[in-house]
Amino acid sequence: MEKNKVVKVALVGNPNTGKTSLFNQLTGLNQQVGNYPGITVDKKQGKCKISENLSAEITDLPGTYSINPSTLDETIVLETLLNKNNSSFPDLVVVVAEVENLKRNLLLFSQIKDLQIPTILVINMKDQMQRKGISIDIIKLKEELKSEIILISARKKLGIEDLKGELVNYKNWDTSTIANISDRIDATFFKNLKKEFSGFSLYKSWLLITQKNYCSFLSEAQLNKINKFTSDEALINKYQHKETIYRYQKINEILKKTYIVDKTKATDFRSKLDRILTHKIFGYVIFAFVLLLIFQSIFAWATFPMELIDGFFAKLAVVTNNNLPEGTFSNLISEGVIPGIGGVLIFIPQITILFIFISILEETGYMSRVVFLMDKIMRQFGMGGKSIIPLISGTACAIPAIMASRNISSWRERLITILVIPFTTCSARLPVYTILISIIIPQKYVLGIFNLQGLTLMGLYFLGFTAAILSAVLLNFVLKVKHKSLFAIEMPNYKLPSVKNIFYTVVEKVKAFIYGAGTIILAISIVLWFLASNGLHNFKNAEQIVTEQTSNQTISKEEIHKKIASYKLENSYIGMMGKTIEPVIKPMGYDWKIGIALISSFAAREVFVGALATIYNVESDSTTTTTIKQRMDSEINPITGEKRFNFATGVSLLLFYAFAMQCMGTLAIVKRETKTWKWPILQLTGMSTLAYIISVLSYTFLH
Repeated sequence: MEKNKVVKVALVGNPNTGKTSLFNQLTGLNQQVGNYPGITVDKKQGKCKISENLSAEITDLPGTYSINPSTLDETIVLETLLNKNNSSFPDLVVVVAEVENLKRNLLLFSQIKDLQIPTILVINMKDQMQRKGISIDIIKLKEELKSEIILISARKKLGIEDLKGELVNYKNWDTSTIANISDRIDATFFKNLKKEFSGFSLYKSWLLITQKNYCSFLSEAQLNKINKFTSDEALINKYQHKETIYRYQKINEILKKTYIVDKTKATDFRSKLDRILTHKIFGYVIFAFVLLLIFQSIFAWATFPMELIDGFFAKLAVVTNNNLPEGTFSNLISEGVIPGIGGVLIFIPQITILFIFISILEETGYMSRVVFLMDKIMRQFGMGGKSIIPLISGTACAIPAIMASRNISSWRERLITILVIPFTTCSARLPVYTILISIIIPQKYVLGIFNLQGLTLMGLYFLGFTAAILSAVLLNFVLKVKHKSLFAIEMPNYKLPSVKNIFYTVVEKVKAFIYGAGTIILAISIVLWFLASNGLHNFKNAEQIVTEQTSNQTISKEEIHKKIASYKLENSYIGMMGKTIEPVIKPMGYDWKIGIALISSFAAREVFVGALATIYNVESDSTTTTTIKQRMDSEINPITGEKRFNFATGVSLLLFYAFAMQCMGTLAIVKRETKTWKWPILQLTGMSTLAYIISVLSYTFLH
């Protein structure tokens, strides 16, 4: 074999077969996430050393039940396996099946095998075969499928080395077809098809005929050839139906000889647990308890590390200011960069805890039960069951959640889902929520065990979800959705969460927060520092003006320094901007400083806290160690003498961020998914107006 050869491997399988676990076992930390060319769908790739002379570049393709696409994810699988000009076109395909659902998994395997690309079948969860009363005659199954087969347990690392050893021999695999569809459907039709597309395998030619609308790589000449066979659409549909029936007949024949399930030997408790977790009453109670546990943990476990991080950056700013020579660069570092970085890193503990819990729910199989449970409710509000997955995903981030709506076949249902997803409370709101809650809500316990701050956070999550539901009802009435898409979800087996998978997921999400939101926060912090550190005439002569104003007063030098800092900030460029918008935001209970942070956070919600950190740090005495939370808590309204962040203002801000569209990235992805600026503009206008009205009403009522 050629030394240091690299082969391209496509990892394919139905959802919930353990494909991602196998990908993680093969590639470890040697992974990267990008986008498919021209498509905003994640493309996971990794590298793996197969042998001394062979390495593999593995592409983890989206989960799919069939090679006949009905969603964008499935289209990616089809294009990857048909388009030889695609950079990800594989030298070999690894199809991952799950031992308990082999019949359904083999439909996809048979289709890929008939493309005559070197293909191997990997049957996952071998460790559960005995417990479920399953036995497989592997030797006979290899003969029937004309394929190499490896039994593995991706979670327990069983069979991984056997798989690598077999991949070395991929050039020697049998590439003959399993299902001779031409004889079973129409021999004459397929004879003509083979003649017209002599350079392709028969099944690839058939897929080009049936899936031409999903094959963007086809040339005009190829389309002209294809059109000769597609004039009778009803006939093509009939042949497709016959193909599916024949494949399942063939699969049934094979499994009767090789696959035995003896339930009398099984020790399965899945059905008993399902009856509890999906119960029409207890199911919702359990789900509410799980959410309560998550939100309690976010406050209980994250408080200490957050205080350490906040205090560290406050001290670092002081040390930097005291040790660097005076000048613009020193001020930039101590008043702009350090508070900006601190405003990012302070929320890592909470985001880490949130994603650990979400990953555990997905890994154990419980999230699928939640989706099934909530489907019964969601159907009453104009959205199909498939809308639940994007809505739940929206608690992490609206951008991938909106992209996840591509699995909804009905355009109107998909549009409704896209428009309401931003109401669900994403992790970007978490920094704003937690710091405001910690300031205005006392650290008390209800019934001796429930943290009042955690209950408040849970209430905000429910508020966001309720807003999404009510908005869906309104949009359903306006858009008049008449056709509902069918809902189907697989209930995967319960399993202990994989520490490795959770680790990779959390690391990936935290990195995305740091490099995505973090860079925005830091950049805006630097811009805000510049605007707050420069100004016109009054700013430049602040020291003289304040000295003259206080000449008849007996005050300490420290107080004079504070007055000068406040006067300079108020007359800086950012102060002038804030004063301009203050009349608009005053009914919401905000001053011009909050207004600046509010406008800055249109780039990303998380920027709000970082912006205030920069503004207050510029204004404060830089020789004093004060955390952002302490600075916000001690801020005084000069007119009333009360705390600026009192209960009324805090609630107003919480409600504003609960309803407002404060994310440029989300607007951009909505535009991309809907292919028009109409919907994101309506989304921005509608949500911002609603947020403003509710904030004004809440402040007026509570003040």
